[in-house]
Amino acid sequence: MALNLRQKQTECIIRLLNLNQPVNPAGTANEEVYKILIYDRFCQNILSPLIHVKDLRKHGVTLYFLIDKDRKPVADVPAVYFVLPTQSNLHRIAADAARSLYDSFHLNFSSSIPRPLLEDLASSTLNSDSIHRISKVYDQYLEFVTLEDGLFSLANESCYYQLNDPSAGDREIEEIIEKIVSGLFCVLATLAVVPIIRCPRGGPAEMVASLLDQRLRDHLLAKNNLFSEGGSFSSSFQRPVLCLFDRNFELSVAIQHDFRYRPLVHDVLGLRLNRLSVQGEKGGMKSYELDRLDPFWVANGLLEFPEVAVEIETQLNKYKKDVDEVNRRTGGSSGAEVDGTDLIGNTKHLMNAVNSLPELTERKQVIDKHTNIATVLLGEIKERSLDSYAKKENDMMIRGGIDRGELLGVLKGKGTKMDKLRFAIMYLISTESLPQSEVDMVETALRESEVDTSAFQYVKKIKALNVSLASANSASRSNIVDWAEKLYGQSISAVTAGVKNLLSSDHQLALSRTVEALMEGKPNPEIESYLVFDPRAPKSSSGSSSSHLKGPFKEAIVFMVGGGNYVEYGSLQELAHRQQPVKHIIYGTTEILTGGEFVEQLALLGQKMGLGGTVAAPAP
Repeated sequence: MALNLRQKQTECIIRLLNLNQPVNPAGTANEEVYKILIYDRFCQNILSPLIHVKDLRKHGVTLYFLIDKDRKPVADVPAVYFVLPTQSNLHRIAADAARSLYDSFHLNFSSSIPRPLLEDLASSTLNSDSIHRISKVYDQYLEFVTLEDGLFSLANESCYYQLNDPSAGDREIEEIIEKIVSGLFCVLATLAVVPIIRCPRGGPAEMVASLLDQRLRDHLLAKNNLFSEGGSFSSSFQRPVLCLFDRNFELSVAIQHDFRYRPLVHDVLGLRLNRLSVQGEKGGMKSYELDRLDPFWVANGLLEFPEVAVEIETQLNKYKKDVDEVNRRTGGSSGAEVDGTDLIGNTKHLMNAVNSLPELTERKQVIDKHTNIATVLLGEIKERSLDSYAKKENDMMIRGGIDRGELLGVLKGKGTKMDKLRFAIMYLISTESLPQSEVDMVETALRESEVDTSAFQYVKKIKALNVSLASANSASRSNIVDWAEKLYGQSISAVTAGVKNLLSSDHQLALSRTVEALMEGKPNPEIESYLVFDPRAPKSSSGSSSSHLKGPFKEAIVFMVGGGNYVEYGSLQELAHRQQPVKHIIYGTTEILTGGEFVEQLALLGQKMGLGGTVAAPAP
């Protein structure tokens, strides 16, 4: 059976809402209990893409509140809490119990609650004589946000900035890595799989792989562990491969403009938690949900924008034709005498028409929704020349450079300040050898457009360092590396690994190419140096090279440390469907970022290194 993360997490949440009682095939508990749901902001974001208000009603949830809001007592009703295991949340739960707000408390923590916090809760409720109200305490291992069947985010904000911050100490880096490992452990526990872990040497990816391997090993020692139902004798063919990468592995994808529907909607209109708001036809804002229940979004998310516009028109014409057909069948023939058989036939058509109305209405709503979204997108594309940005950036990556006149034309033409900055950084990354005069010209053009060049300067510095590293002799190289490691691991060698690592001849992303090779499990020079961690194998084999590994893998979980995007997700989905038989790939990341949001983190790093304006730490 294919790994379906959305389905698995939804099942866990439904069980949680039903007081962790067994759920019948209809998806509800055998005994209906009315209850109150209390959550914090993070867990609200977990619930939001998976459970709608009508679903809450179905599971007996009559009221739902944020934990930090003032709430009135509700007698004789159990409360289901779904929150992060933090000190502030536990203090609030203890205070709620002391005030006897609810009849009983069913506590569900998004990940494993630390022992000291659990003991604090026990002593607080004992002191207030309210411990009898705490009915059950569960570790749910659900601390991640699932957006689609095969797409998740740990919602760890500003992760790239924190990992590459030159002033970050070892302890701070370790805390970030531990947080990522905790999130990934939750994902694996929800799927009930112990994967074989692969990653490149060095950098955050190896740190995450090593710590996750240790965490899984420690957990598997327990007799009743979270993975026991997965069976302990699974062969490598039935187990998925977990491929870990650092954002610097392929920096360009996080910055470039893309012209496909799903990435465009995310980048331009700010899709968040599968929702977005756009200007309606008659003024005012309209909110839309774009998820698996929207057949148009599922079917056309990977198409280029012009193809989507054609598809909307096709669907509209088909809808009109179907409506005309219903009208024709139910209208009867004018002037004809109505005998018994005609009446029976007409009644049948009327019944069919009535039955088809809900489906036709739903289709029209979907068409109207995407017509409105596409209209707003088209306005942005024209105003900012986004089609030109996407095409020229793609050409730069393939050709390894751009004509000087063309470069200046873009920087002095249409587009926001961020569009121009992203284009300038793409020029830096894609061009192998940069004439200093050309770089100065780009900087001047950016300043003329009043663009903050901190992010540009940061990538330029890293690229220069990369060149120094390649040309330095071994003695001076070690000095550069000492300094460079403060910028964190792979930043040096990977930011500008050249066009070869950015796009292959068939325009396939380096990430997809590497994942394909890792799933095949055959000897391949591109992945020869990749490490293997198998938490079920003897400890001595951990972190070894891939010589003993057998393939191919039918399923993969691909995780990007430092921020991911819909471009990579789409590329991996295409890869999975291209395979025969079809393979299954889940894509996850520390946070899903637009190109602009990622460049903001680069700008902060540039400012930290004194390469730009004022230093401002990102919002926590």
